[in-house]
Amino acid sequence: MSIVTIQFNNDKQPKYLQLFEHIKKLISGGQLNPGERLPTVRNLSRSLNVNNITVVNAYKQLEIHKYVTAKKGSGYFVSNIKMQKEDTLSSGDLGMSIAPDTINFASATPHPSIFPAESFKECIIEVLERDRGFAFGYQESNGFIPLRNSILEYLARKYNIRAANEENVLIVSGAQQGIDLVGKALLNPGDYVVTENPTYDGAVAVFKSRGARVVGVNMEEDGIDLIDLEKKIRICKPRLIYLMTCYQNPTTVSYSRQKLNQVLQLIRKYNIYAVEDDSMSELNFDNGELTTLKCLDKENTCVIYLKSFSKILMPGLRAGCMIIPDVLVKDFTKIKHNTDLSSSGLIQRALDLYFRTGKWEEHLQYMKEIYRGKYEFMLAQLERLEKLGVKYHRPNGGLYFWISLPKKLSAQDIYNECRANGLVLIPSGVFYELDNKSKDRSLRLSFASSNIEEIRCGMAILEKCLDDTIPAVDIM
Repeated sequence: MSIVTIQFNNDKQPKYLQLFEHIKKLISGGQLNPGERLPTVRNLSRSLNVNNITVVNAYKQLEIHKYVTAKKGSGYFVSNIKMQKEDTLSSGDLGMSIAPDTINFASATPHPSIFPAESFKECIIEVLERDRGFAFGYQESNGFIPLRNSILEYLARKYNIRAANEENVLIVSGAQQGIDLVGKALLNPGDYVVTENPTYDGAVAVFKSRGARVVGVNMEEDGIDLIDLEKKIRICKPRLIYLMTCYQNPTTVSYSRQKLNQVLQLIRKYNIYAVEDDSMSELNFDNGELTTLKCLDKENTCVIYLKSFSKILMPGLRAGCMIIPDVLVKDFTKIKHNTDLSSSGLIQRALDLYFRTGKWEEHLQYMKEIYRGKYEFMLAQLERLEKLGVKYHRPNGGLYFWISLPKKLSAQDIYNECRANGLVLIPSGVFYELDNKSKDRSLRLSFASSNIEEIRCGMAILEKCLDDTIPAVDIM
């Protein structure tokens, strides 16, 4: 049986979270090996001089995050984390562990060959000549004021978001930092968070790291299931709900305006916050009108809007913004300051110039044309899979397709088969909060980082793997 010792600190983090983090590091670092049994709750609570509930809660967090496995009547045993990581991808996997000759339908990152390196370099040079050493100083914690104003003007013109002023804008180092700030500002251990189901696993991981309990609500063709949403809100009394209303990840669904209005009514009725994560709305290929939840929040009271520019510009810039309701501005600014003081001053100033000189709009149109071509080509390839029983949603925008497999097929099995043949994609189990075999039926295909020939070859691999698997399933 493993020996676990820890020196608790006296900060505001609960002891059970400190114990969870400590044991997690022991497992990740190899000090605790797969298959080892952890001390019993009673023995560990006695040796650490804490109550049983502290140990129980720590073990539950480890189980939720799949660091340990509970065996009824036997206790808790260390899981094989290495094997888990090798067996599947996360939706945030950018291909760093993928072989160079593997076709990548998993990554939502644009290929470096289409990054606007030259035009952005011009902005950086101009900023350096104009601002000199000031470009390298700390900015205000909530961001460079001219950039905040540029973003406000853009959001007002593009999405009719007009309730905010520069004090409500917070510049963040990418969407993931924005989600992390939400967790730090609003969540305490034991709080509930409602999300779409399936949803972005990176957000779920952040909420769970704060000790929150995540509850999923199923998706419909025009957004979240409102009946189930209100039921979960009444039962769980969540602190917030997390939504992606434009080209949702992974289902690619965009919310109807009617559904957005109904969601807004619910969050106002139950006095909770909505976090609207928007990284895709610019990538609208049919020029239909998309509405954000934030533009309906006319008083800027209940929707925290998170905007990422990574999928269109360059992900390494780590550039994004948040529009914060008035009552939360002070708390978010303080937490942002405590997290990293401020985002890069040079990047913020260059990005401001990028907006003001019209380069952003030029690049956006360029990217839309590239992505539209890939979208239409992958769609044409998908049509060939209909004869195999594959179904899919036509989002008319974004960077993904979400396809449903025929009955009896496992998305995880198809993922494994495709990977063995040189293609990576993401099975649906990554995105679902509950470990449910009925949810092992879909795949997310991204065309962001692949060229036309790679899409052609990748879809041929997928078709062959499906064609080879379906007869075997039918025989069983």
